[in-house]
Amino acid sequence: MGSETIRSTLYLDPALHQALRLKAATSHRSMSDIVNDAVRVSLQEDEEDLAAVAERAGEASISYEAFLAQLKADGTI
Repeated sequence: MGSETIRSTLYLDPALHQALRLKAATSHRSMSDIVNDAVRVSLQEDEEDLAAVAERAGEASISYEAFLAQLKADGTI
């Protein structure tokens, strides 16, 4: 854990808490380190998703119905 941390209260599902405790014990890491890493990964994935959306912002939209019609015309469905 970093030198500057903020204490926070989280409410976990009991099964998730047990899994986290077991993972911490078997990996010789703190529960806080594991949670911090998981949050970092999740935020990084969000950043990548937002970048992909921004990259495709100029593309034309297509309705679901039109997409299905295109698949049908292509013989995909």
